[in-house]
Amino acid sequence: MIETDISNLWGAISFPDLMAMEERLSAAHKTLSEGTGAGNDFLGWYHLPSGTTEKELDEIQKAANRIRRNSKALVVIGIGGSYLGARAAIEFMNGTMHNDTAPVKIYFAGNHLSTRALNEIVTRLENVDFSINIVSKSGSTMETAVAARMFRWLLNRKYGPDGAKERIYVTTDPEKGKLRAMTREEGYTSFPIPANVGGRYSVFTACGLLPMAVAGIDIRSVMAGARQAEKELDLRSMENPAWLYAGARNLLYENGKKIEMLCSYEPNFEYVGRWWQQLFGESEGKDGKGIFPACAQFTTDLHSMGQMIQQGERNMFETVVRFAPDSRELSIEKDWKNMDDLNYLAGKTVSYVEENAFQGVVTAHVDGGVPVILLKCGAMDARTLGYLLYFFQLSCGISAYTLGVNPFNQPGVEAYKKNMMTNLGR
Repeated sequence: MIETDISNLWGAISFPDLMAMEERLSAAHKTLSEGTGAGNDFLGWYHLPSGTTEKELDEIQKAANRIRRNSKALVVIGIGGSYLGARAAIEFMNGTMHNDTAPVKIYFAGNHLSTRALNEIVTRLENVDFSINIVSKSGSTMETAVAARMFRWLLNRKYGPDGAKERIYVTTDPEKGKLRAMTREEGYTSFPIPANVGGRYSVFTACGLLPMAVAGIDIRSVMAGARQAEKELDLRSMENPAWLYAGARNLLYENGKKIEMLCSYEPNFEYVGRWWQQLFGESEGKDGKGIFPACAQFTTDLHSMGQMIQQGERNMFETVVRFAPDSRELSIEKDWKNMDDLNYLAGKTVSYVEENAFQGVVTAHVDGGVPVILLKCGAMDARTLGYLLYFFQLSCGISAYTLGVNPFNQPGVEAYKKNMMTNLGR
């Protein structure tokens, strides 16, 4: 379902060097599949698509249906992997303006400490029946815990303690942590984040699937795409698109390309980019190593970042994710006055213009010294979404082991938390 096109890399890397990567990629993939590497206690995501049962999906869908029956809004409270996968999927499938017409509006909180942003959500919930989904493995992350306490208080004030409990859904560790203890005490509906699945690899658990289902996304199609990827990407050769992607980006890094910019021409892809940014940033950025992950939306960001990309320091490469055109085409009409001088495009579609812009950008950037990897993905649908997210997870694990780092820890993240707790007087 995904084709990794590296035809624009020659000159930045060589074919013999790429073929020489095969042994390293094979070893990295074997380390993942056999669970023999660093962080192997967090490999639950590897077979999660095939290991998720119909009963588990039924339970998630039933909870989503309850929320859709009794609420006009759902507040998803989480940070990092606890919300990025869900938001990425919802915007990918339903668009950036999904709340304009959605029967259940989805808001995201607990991913910042902004009073203004929280007040905006509270204002939108006035006179609206709502539920909350608290997503945190530990329950102690400050941003999430503060927002969760605030929205639990709002629910208690609006519905009373018993009514509030019926509107609180928790996704957390199955056994331990403050949030699991609270869930047991209060009797909230809850779903587990498997102990062997880290936050940034949790999109195929209830972390991602419950908000997706509330948003009306067919979670079985998402999981079908992920299962297809799990099966097809187990291929142990350079014909595996995940191997090509992981191998090419490591070679580019070794040749001085320290920044990877993930680009798409679809605004609905923006939060997939942010999810990808956390996935690769936390997985690879350690031990003084790592490709710096950035994301951009084209052609929009070409009008702000295009100059830097074209003529700045030659330390970056691009990965461009491409999808088939929308099934509903838009045509450019003829205007007899032609004051905008666009009649030469009359009868053409917007997709035609976009395709030519894409081709022009690739040529310009490659000519300017920015290598471009293309990921060709087909239709923007639920099955493609599941396949693409698993593709990135697998590629990330292989790439990190190839780089020589543990893909599943994030020791540096704790530094700012310790300082914050000290400042707060904990």
